[in-house]
Amino acid sequence: MNIPIPELLSPAGDFEKLTMAVRYGADAVYLSGREFGMRAAAAGFSNEQLQKGIRFAHENGVKVYVTCNTLPREEEIARLPEYLSFLQEARADGLIIADLGVLALAAKYAPNVKRHVSTQLGVVNSATAKYLYEQGADTVVLAREVSLEEVRAIREHTPKKLRLEAFVHGAMCVSFSGRCLLSNYLSGRDANRGRCAQPCRWKYHLVEETRPGEYFEITEDNGTFILNSNDLRMIEHLQEMTDAGIDSLKIEGRMKSAYYTAVVTNAYRHALDEIKSGAKPDPLWVEETEKVSHRPYSTGFYYGYPGQHYGSASYTQSADVAAIVESCDEQGNALLTQRNRIFTGDMLELMNPETKPIAFRADRLTDENGNEIPDTRHPMMRFRMKLPIFVPQYTIIRKPRTPNSNS
Repeated sequence: MNIPIPELLSPAGDFEKLTMAVRYGADAVYLSGREFGMRAAAAGFSNEQLQKGIRFAHENGVKVYVTCNTLPREEEIARLPEYLSFLQEARADGLIIADLGVLALAAKYAPNVKRHVSTQLGVVNSATAKYLYEQGADTVVLAREVSLEEVRAIREHTPKKLRLEAFVHGAMCVSFSGRCLLSNYLSGRDANRGRCAQPCRWKYHLVEETRPGEYFEITEDNGTFILNSNDLRMIEHLQEMTDAGIDSLKIEGRMKSAYYTAVVTNAYRHALDEIKSGAKPDPLWVEETEKVSHRPYSTGFYYGYPGQHYGSASYTQSADVAAIVESCDEQGNALLTQRNRIFTGDMLELMNPETKPIAFRADRLTDENGNEIPDTRHPMMRFRMKLPIFVPQYTIIRKPRTPNSNS
């Protein structure tokens, strides 16, 4: 059985994250150059890095979509034609665009590159989607606020050649489609230009005008983080998303770690492949999403109101990346690079794209030269360890957290 499934689109905030997304099963990645992307805090890819990254992805059969989704000001718009032409020469597969002027410029200066309309434009109905298709859009990234029922209706009333993309996992924004003004007002950092300070995650108090300096917590039953949203997780509903007609499933998280990219991409890849084969996804892949940093999960707006996490802005996760495999022989003798400290006797878990996670014990550790060591105490040190099976490069070794170690 070979059931059609959507594209899996993963974040690539830097080259390490790009590598993990590709190695762990993404069909496509999205990333940013140094300008015009919505994540100013991320360094982004230089033009040379973009060319290298696109070549690497294409060599592995993965598409690359480049974000051009800020709202450029007049002095910036003059620089866009040259950049758009460069992206076409670099063979980018798609441009993610939030501005109608940029959409028109992309059609003129990068006509061979597919044009994707960003979620920032807030598409919630078929009339807008059809108009954007008529203006040259290949893909519309639907607003995060649409329900699954609305997705089905939009699919029914739009051209079949128009691809519909929707978020499937990651952080949610309290503002409609991420178009926040609160950050600009409170911190001077414009969320619509990629500089969001995330004031929705702050802890707020009330001050009564006749009692300056006296701060009252907004507690009652719910806590004080009144704007804090839950994270999105739809891995248990992939069949419904597929049936609704979604063509591309987008994982949020260009600012998150390479470990996050690998684990979440891997979980959704396996779940989608099991659906493709006609099987029901293994609950194991849901458990995998607990092992990365996250807030309480919800199904977003797909089945109604997603709820909020009022009590705290902190994250939880049930495991940490401990090491990355550099090389491994057929007997499982591996050279690794440390990410978190490992002690002899620790229970660890091996995660790679080829198998389900495998638990094992670190019975013996040696330094790079084969000298036995009690632990991997130096950050990023190279060391050797016997693994239970042969694994490819970029396999992740992780260490489960104890129940009281979550922050």
